[in-house]
Amino acid sequence: MTTDTARYRPIMTVSGLPATHAVTAIDEYDQPQPTQIAGENPLTLYVDKREVVTLMTLGTHPELLALGYLRNQRLVSDLQDIVSVQVDWDVNAVAVTTRRGTADWDEKLSRRTVTTGCGQGTVFGRIMEELDQLRLPQVPLRQSMIYGLLRNLHAYNEVYRNAGAVHGCALCAGTEILTFVEDVGRHNAVDAIAGQMWLEDTAGEDKVFYTTGRLTSEMVIKVAQMRIPALLSRSGVTKMGLELAQKVGVTMIARAKGRHFLAFHGAENIVHDEMPPPRPPGTGARPAGHD
Repeated sequence: MTTDTARYRPIMTVSGLPATHAVTAIDEYDQPQPTQIAGENPLTLYVDKREVVTLMTLGTHPELLALGYLRNQRLVSDLQDIVSVQVDWDVNAVAVTTRRGTADWDEKLSRRTVTTGCGQGTVFGRIMEELDQLRLPQVPLRQSMIYGLLRNLHAYNEVYRNAGAVHGCALCAGTEILTFVEDVGRHNAVDAIAGQMWLEDTAGEDKVFYTTGRLTSEMVIKVAQMRIPALLSRSGVTKMGLELAQKVGVTMIARAKGRHFLAFHGAENIVHDEMPPPRPPGTGARPAGHD
């Protein structure tokens, strides 16, 4: 991306909604209990007055979500093509104005794959074909860095702790969490981070992406498009997610919690700089599903 592009910012509203809402539930003893629930709001994306998709979202980062969605779906490739991003919650809509229009979008929008992303993510166009040309750099990851990052992530997931019902995603540099976003669908959280990276011209080649959700094909596709070579999750993986990670070169680390993780792809990139704790006599190897 050019220096001029890095300085360019579309005209944007700042229309984030509260992440949680106070309600009263009745507990097992028939007593009222004040508690918090996660927001969930429909947000219809219009590009040059053309309706593209309705996203169900927490609503905390709607402008970034719209930008990241357009970027990750390869509907807009240059940030300077976007004139404005305007969110209006009175009509649950985000209107994006571009310089080029959407006359050539018919074929892109006609090719649609509904993914396994929670909330049913969607992949448009020929993204799967574009992955054939994409290969990510192989970046070493220190075992101690992974442990440190997992420790630092404990301070996040605020919405999940208060209300549940959300996934969290983070853009990380070493053990530092650069951005953490929660949403009702993990694909929305990824797109919001992608939107921020696009807006701020943040490179992905030296980053690690963390998610609380499972590593599906959609997650691998999105981080690969963001040029992020390492994907970390506390959850598991799917067969197609693993196959795509092997294809494009994403280091895939899952079941990561505490001092345990499983490298499903890219194990050769992990630098083992900490010795495992001694096992009691007579115990076998750690079972594969141990957390």
